[in-house]
Amino acid sequence: MSNRELHCDTCEGVRPFEVPPCADGHDPDCPELVCTGCGTALLVAAFTLPAAGLAGEGRRPASRPRSRPDAA
Repeated sequence: MSNRELHCDTCEGVRPFEVPPCADGHDPDCPELVCTGCGTALLVAAFTLPAAGLAGEGRRPASRPRSRPDAA
């Protein structure tokens, strides 16, 4: 089991968290962590979302600044 120090909302402070035995086979990379003080469980997960409008079909071309007539 590996340990990390994270903020526990239940304990209201920084506490060591450990990875419990993982039934899914993640071992040390398991996203589930348990506070060693109170037993509160955390799920640590990274989410990746596609950037809106940067890729894909139907993308509109960038607009160009309009030229202004010279003031006389």
